[in-house]
Amino acid sequence: MKNFLFLLVLSFLCCNNAENTSKVPKDYFKIHSEAFEFCKKEKFNEEYYFLVDLSIHSGKNRFFICDFETNKVIDKNLVTHGSCDQFEENSDKWKKVKFDNRVDSHCSMKGKYKIGNRDYSSWGINVKYWLHGLESTNKNAEKRVVVLHSWSAVKNKEVYPKYSPLSWGCPAVSNEFMKKIDSRLQKSEKPVLLWIVE
Repeated sequence: MKNFLFLLVLSFLCCNNAENTSKVPKDYFKIHSEAFEFCKKEKFNEEYYFLVDLSIHSGKNRFFICDFETNKVIDKNLVTHGSCDQFEENSDKWKKVKFDNRVDSHCSMKGKYKIGNRDYSSWGINVKYWLHGLESTNKNAEKRVVVLHSWSAVKNKEVYPKYSPLSWGCPAVSNEFMKKIDSRLQKSEKPVLLWIVE
C-alpha cells in the first residue's frame, strides 16, 4: 500500500506538468523499488535517496528527496540542467534536456550517482558534493567536474512558465535547498544515491 501511495504522489508530480500531459506517466514505483534494492546491495543509505526527473519543466520542482521508510517525497525543489551547446547548436536547450557523457559537452548526464565527498565550491553557499557516475551514461562526471552545488541564480520556489538557468551539466539547486541537502548529507554515515532520470 505504501509503495502504491508513493507511486501516486510521484506520478502526480510528473503529470501535473502542462508539457507532459500527453506523455505516459513514469513508472516511479519501479524506480523507487530499484533504488531501494540498489542501496541495499551497494551498502548505500537505506533511509532516503535523491531523484531528479529532467523530463519535468525546469521551472517546476523536479529534485525530489524520497524517503524509503514512508515511501513519500519529503522535500522537493528546482534544479538546473545542462545547456548541451558545446558540440552542436541547441536552440531547445531551455525547453528540452539533452544528455551527453563527453567531456566539455555542457550536457546533463542521466543515471545513478554516488554522492561523494563534501568540498569547497565557488558557487552559492560555497559547498559542493562530488558526484561519481556509476553507469556508462555518466562515467565522466568527475572528469567534467559535474557536482551537486547551489547557485544564487536558482530560485527556491517554482517559476513556471519561466525556466531555471542553465548549467554546464551540474544539478545546481537554490542556496536554501542546498542548506537542507548539506545538513542531511553531513549526517549520513553511508553514501547517498542521486538518480537522474528523464
